[in-house]
Amino acid sequence: MPLVRIDLLKGKSAAYRRQLGNVVYEAMLGANVPLNDRFVIVSEHEADNFQFDETYLGVGRNDDLVMIQITWNEGRTIEQKKALYQAIADGLAISPGVRPENVLINLVEVKKENWSYGHGIAQYVS
Repeated sequence: MPLVRIDLLKGKSAAYRRQLGNVVYEAMLGANVPLNDRFVIVSEHEADNFQFDETYLGVGRNDDLVMIQITWNEGRTIEQKKALYQAIADGLAISPGVRPENVLINLVEVKKENWSYGHGIAQYVS
């Protein structure tokens, strides 16, 4: 169960925000995330609460920066992760039109017992 958190500055349309989630979900399917395993939170922030360096590691970012954090089960290869990063950046460039420089991705890997899908049950280990 990936849990996706997408953060950006306030001001984008609902369709734009929805497309961010669509692209990330589609890219995760390519990294062996099960079909329908879609849990996405999109949060908008005022400029004072959305701080970033515009040139860290030589990458030119601007106010269209999108920060994506994916928490998912451990076990994927480095190649799968790199392909995920590229698929997200490429997909967001196509629609809704985010420059690849403005796509920051962070993966958080957890053990399967750290999830409950509901009913207070650890479904992956029960």
